[in-house]
Amino acid sequence: MSLILTLSCHDRPGIVAAVSGFLATHRFNIRDSAQFGDGETGLFFMRVSVEDLEAGPDGNGRPLEQVRAAFAPVAAPFDMTWEIHDERAKSRVLVLVSKFGHCLNDLLYRYSIDALPIEIPAIVSNHRDWYQRAANHNIPFHHWPVTPESKARQEKMLRELIEQEKIDLIVLARYMQVLSPDFSRDYAGRIINIHHSFLPSFKGANPYRQAHARGVKLIGATAHYVTADLDEGPIIEQEVARVDHGYSPEQLAATGRDIESLVLARAVKYHVEHRIFPNGNKTVVFRG
Repeated sequence: MSLILTLSCHDRPGIVAAVSGFLATHRFNIRDSAQFGDGETGLFFMRVSVEDLEAGPDGNGRPLEQVRAAFAPVAAPFDMTWEIHDERAKSRVLVLVSKFGHCLNDLLYRYSIDALPIEIPAIVSNHRDWYQRAANHNIPFHHWPVTPESKARQEKMLRELIEQEKIDLIVLARYMQVLSPDFSRDYAGRIINIHHSFLPSFKGANPYRQAHARGVKLIGATAHYVTADLDEGPIIEQEVARVDHGYSPEQLAATGRDIESLVLARAVKYHVEHRIFPNGNKTVVFRG
């Protein structure tokens, strides 16, 4: 049985010694460890993957709550923000999508081949375009159109679905609706969005056509956590591709779709593997 310990606290001597001492005393073998001290914020971040040396023949180790209770006295003197997870546990992910399905298709493929340690209990869309794709993967599809009059009711239904399905993470796979500030705040750190952030001057409709008209040389995408401030949440992952004068708007859009799919999949992977730490308006990401 493998566990993942994550922690952050104000940096000071003795943190690593305290953690490694606890793990050795309680017979956990460190398989992987990453740490970072931020000189600007004064915060220290650490992620440790460990193997329970007292796991039985069935692979099951000591109960998670027992390990957490044992670690609490170690964390208290450092005022740590910490979590301990079972590495085998799969995060439950709710995917929201509109008409553009490239990110959804990519996530579903990675999910189907176990490249992402997730479960997808439901897909929600304000259009019907992707219901058959969801059915092909035996995933319930909820078609909930959004209008100014129905927006509040639709978000209430989303909240109920999140509670009912015990959702850990909400992924906006090119979901072209703005979530309300209240919804964004209530699920802070649990909603990931993808957008064409490397085209910041080209907002609104047809951004790649606008970019083509300006002769851009780089296009890209950013995955970030959603906050009440539209498209200004902490950045998780980014990627770019070089383009030139020979690209048509359609070719730019095709390149952009590939980048968006890749960046969103990486961000989801980092989140469900507990590799992301909030650090003010930024994130610390141990990519592994």
